[in-house]
Amino acid sequence: MRVCCRCRGWVAKAPRSWATSCCTRCSRTPGPPTAPAKLGPRDLGTFEIIPAFGLPAINTLILLTSGVTVTIAHHALRAGNRAVLNIFLFLTFALGFLFVALQAMEYGHAYSELGLQLSTGIYGSTFFMLTGFHGFHVTLGAIMLVCIWLRTMNGHFTPQRHFAFEAVAWYWHFVDVVWLGLFIFVYWI
Repeated sequence: MRVCCRCRGWVAKAPRSWATSCCTRCSRTPGPPTAPAKLGPRDLGTFEIIPAFGLPAINTLILLTSGVTVTIAHHALRAGNRAVLNIFLFLTFALGFLFVALQAMEYGHAYSELGLQLSTGIYGSTFFMLTGFHGFHVTLGAIMLVCIWLRTMNGHFTPQRHFAFEAVAWYWHFVDVVWLGLFIFVYWI
């Protein structure tokens, strides 16, 4: 029997393969305490979080505006106004692609200037996974909007029959609402 180097509990003799384990109670390796692991790529292992009221706030405004433009396009379709429909549907997917482009710029800034990476602890992995997954869905939604726009240009929808348009608009509004939650919980809090 020997004493654990951390918790001072008794450790029974173990096979050689377990020689690096300290004890099951504290699950640490024997030896002196070590410094915390470096999280960021900088010399001191530091990183900065992305401030909420810079580019993320602009992206939020862009997505909320795109929700308004798709709603205007939907009302124009129901009223039979093809010109307004095509203009506002174009604006919707253009705003979606602008959002994705600004998100890519934000990633570059976070990686190069703020020291934030996917491997930067729980904040880095959470940030990149949540916003990246959302950006993927914005890209899919914008592509779907382009397909719907091309169909509206060819007159495929009528004021009475336009379920595909409505389904894509619902998806787009869902992407907007999810972004509001991400903005609050990833950037703001």
